[in-house]
Amino acid sequence: MSSPAVRLVLCIHNHQPVGNFDGVFEGAFNDSYWPFLDVLEDYPDIPFSLHTSGSLLEWLADSHTEYIERVRMLVERGQVEIIGGAFYEPILAGIPRCDRVGQIAAYSRHLERTFGTPIRGMWVPERVWEQSFAADIANAGIEYTVLDDFHFKAAGLSDEHLTGYYLTEDEGKLLKIFPGSERLRYTIPFADPHETIDYLRGVAEQNPQAVVTFGDDGEKFGTWPETKKHVYEDRWLRRFLDALRENAEWIKVQTMAEAVDEVPPLGRIYLPDCSYREMTEWALPTHRQLEYRHIEAAKKHDGDWGQLRSFMRGGFWRNFRVKYSEANEMYCRMLEISERLERETQGSATSGWSRMMPGGVPPSGGSPQRNSSDSAEYLNLARTELYRAQCNCSYWHGAFGGLYLPHLRNAVYRHLIAADTLLENAAGRNGSWVEVTAADFNLDAMSEIRLAGDRLVAYFAPAGGGHLYELDVRQTKSNLLATLNRREEPYHETIRQAAHAQQQQHGGAASIHDRVHFKQPGLDKKLIEDYWPRKSLVDHFLQPGLSLDAFRSGHGTLGEFCTAVYATKLRRSDDRAEIRMEHQGRVGSYSPRVVKTVSLDVTQPGTLEVRYQLEELPANVPLHFGVEFNFAGVAAGASDRYYYDAGGRQLGQLQSIQALNPTDRLGLIDEWLGLDAALETTRPAMFWTFPIETISQSEGGFEAVHQSCVVMPHWEFSTTDGRWETTLRLAIDTSAAQARELREAAVTG
Repeated sequence: MSSPAVRLVLCIHNHQPVGNFDGVFEGAFNDSYWPFLDVLEDYPDIPFSLHTSGSLLEWLADSHTEYIERVRMLVERGQVEIIGGAFYEPILAGIPRCDRVGQIAAYSRHLERTFGTPIRGMWVPERVWEQSFAADIANAGIEYTVLDDFHFKAAGLSDEHLTGYYLTEDEGKLLKIFPGSERLRYTIPFADPHETIDYLRGVAEQNPQAVVTFGDDGEKFGTWPETKKHVYEDRWLRRFLDALRENAEWIKVQTMAEAVDEVPPLGRIYLPDCSYREMTEWALPTHRQLEYRHIEAAKKHDGDWGQLRSFMRGGFWRNFRVKYSEANEMYCRMLEISERLERETQGSATSGWSRMMPGGVPPSGGSPQRNSSDSAEYLNLARTELYRAQCNCSYWHGAFGGLYLPHLRNAVYRHLIAADTLLENAAGRNGSWVEVTAADFNLDAMSEIRLAGDRLVAYFAPAGGGHLYELDVRQTKSNLLATLNRREEPYHETIRQAAHAQQQQHGGAASIHDRVHFKQPGLDKKLIEDYWPRKSLVDHFLQPGLSLDAFRSGHGTLGEFCTAVYATKLRRSDDRAEIRMEHQGRVGSYSPRVVKTVSLDVTQPGTLEVRYQLEELPANVPLHFGVEFNFAGVAAGASDRYYYDAGGRQLGQLQSIQALNPTDRLGLIDEWLGLDAALETTRPAMFWTFPIETISQSEGGFEAVHQSCVVMPHWEFSTTDGRWETTLRLAIDTSAAQARELREAAVTG
């Protein structure tokens, strides 16, 4: 043939999320990233486009500079095209427009400095697409990108129209988009190389001069289960590249840049809101996801399934924030930081909120003293922290999403809290201060309360049970309420079926259990659904004599106080801020009133004081009242993380299930974090402690994951005058963390 019949574009995407364990980075480096280059270096005639996320590139710059030097060499010899993207791999639908453009442009500049080459293309994180992104991407200086062919089929195109790339447009801004082949995603590297060659031959016969694009994760070349042996030891990658060489007469492997420069676009296209096929399924509500799977299982053997499937897709990515309230909490906190950063960057002299509700109380205390040069430095640092907190993996759940992984959620909050503190520094606020602010912080059209100081930042939801739903500790950059509720998930049915099959199995044919791996036994017994948010200051009227086991199973609560709407008043002075929340509701035939007043004082900046007043109680009737606290971000199963009693004696690790006798103090310590949280009460209380564990699915199988520790003081009493009260103090001590930082600073300094 005088010219190639097929142009094959190979685009590799390498990524590790912000906050992932160093060992995971190192394992992926050794199993995928480095051996991949070992092989590709021996095939200088086979070019490819390479995207490396900013979080991974920063780790490589710290841990393996030899990898960066090696890639730079491949760029210089023309074998590698560097593909850009949003710096810390955010879902573009999950961040504001200014941050989309900012992250993409910043990463292009960083890559150009690192590898000495212009950046023309980008990787769209998780291929989550909305048409308005075209203008944002173009405004950031990007010329082309790659999505899945699934996006194009959702727009009405069929396979014969997907052998090239298309122009799209938004607000007059043009962008070129390649359709990544789903067929190649399944043959590379899992099928014999000649299956890919045969597929490309069929394309060439139907459409000479076609462009076929493969775009997928680099981790499938070694990190995914069993792929290291398959790809490298069994030489799949070398056999694949040899096959491309053997057919070089009609297959021309090109970078995305070369294809754009040599081939005109096939036409214009506007793509619907979409992602790859599996992501649209995971975004569905659980019951609809099960229906989707049942339909697919029932129809996939029908002769017309191939045609029907192109018209079938699942949900919309943004609805992960509906499906998981915790994802929405992170998103809203991120928006708050982004909006405030934009105002500060534009020279705003105040730090008020753009979504201030009527009647909101303005900040007080800590009069700002600005220094322009220091302020600019703080704002630049805050922007980096914000961008890192936008890394996508913690904001969704599926086979690869990280919402269920505490260390990834904790990383998001660590960077958001760091950004928040830097913004306070930029505003010139120093010394001890407190403030209280009312605004719609979680985008529910209701007013939430932010109670903040130089040590703690607390968020309350009066319309949602008066809960304390976020508690940020500035010193350790940890949100002690980065919790996760237990919910029904589609794969839970697989766990139940496997447990049942194991009980019924008496030999013979293999059961479903033989095809499912469980990291711990008895997971089916832990499939519990939570009926209220696992937050703090969750108020419970309980059945008298209720047992811990019954409460752990979600039984024995009376009335609606744990999710009721509380009326709210705010009070403040120069050195103290208070939130008064009250609700009168039904408990059986009675109508008690609960008043809880939360305060933060500059004289005790690490302590939240909560005064409970119960009024209009029935006289001489046995009552049982409890206040639920949850503590997240502290790990279980470690000897340096434990409960302790009023005398300082250890009571067990943080996964302990305990029903403790009346006491006026219970604490928990995380020595690794350097954090001590003590709960004190003026009226001695019985305490329950138990873990919240979710059952989730990972590449290695099904497993229980510790999400938070429940600590619940509760009282059984009766009253003659219809009144009862106590004061709780939650004291957060981070002196150990501060001392460690000072020691480390002295060593490095």
